[in-house]
Amino acid sequence: MKKIIFLFVVSFIIFSCSENKLSSNLPLERKMEIGNEYFQKGKYNKAIPYYSDIVFERNSSFTAEAQAKLADCYFHLHKYTDARFEYQELIRLFPDYQDIGKAYFRIGVCYYKESLAPPYTQEETEKAIESFQTFLEKFPFDERKEKAIEYIRKCNYKLLEKKFMNGLTYYKIYDYSAALMYFEEIIALGNHDDLDLKSLYYSAKIYYVRKDWKNLEQIGKKILEKYPDSKQAKKVRKLLKKISK
Repeated sequence: MKKIIFLFVVSFIIFSCSENKLSSNLPLERKMEIGNEYFQKGKYNKAIPYYSDIVFERNSSFTAEAQAKLADCYFHLHKYTDARFEYQELIRLFPDYQDIGKAYFRIGVCYYKESLAPPYTQEETEKAIESFQTFLEKFPFDERKEKAIEYIRKCNYKLLEKKFMNGLTYYKIYDYSAALMYFEEIIALGNHDDLDLKSLYYSAKIYYVRKDWKNLEQIGKKILEKYPDSKQAKKVRKLLKKISK
């Protein structure tokens, strides 16, 4: 049994080596055809070696397309760091490629996909915004314009979530001045969403602890006007009743 397994492994290795040697001797045009066949079937892992071989050549008439397809393969496989690198290489080496706008756009998408959850550092989110802004500046009439704008909105909201989490962290360790700094930044935007509501509510709680009745009444009024049916509004009404007695 062991001998059979050994022979199978040896045969597989020999077959693989011979196949690789065969593919390395193929003309670039044939490699491109095979890579495209795999790509069209969604077999991106199998297409990558063929596109990589062509890209390695650098000076062929197929290199630019192979570079773009290589980046697309990694993108479809959700390997966003690799995809971003290959799109950046496409821009660096072939700035006049026919659909170079897609590379700029997808670099932004890659950064967005690589970004961490709001409690953590948001360097990738900020880079995503920068990338989408660059895309919009260079290609203002591109069909992906609206998607880029929507991604920027998502990124900005994620940065707001990060600010709120920072404020909440300071609130929990009783550093109310630092907490208010973050909450007030969110409130100042005048949005009507969950982050605005929570920032108003925690600000109200801080003013109650500090016995700052004037600011508590102002913040309480905003909550009651903007979010009258919220759970936070019910709690604020109780706080306002306490200070009115």
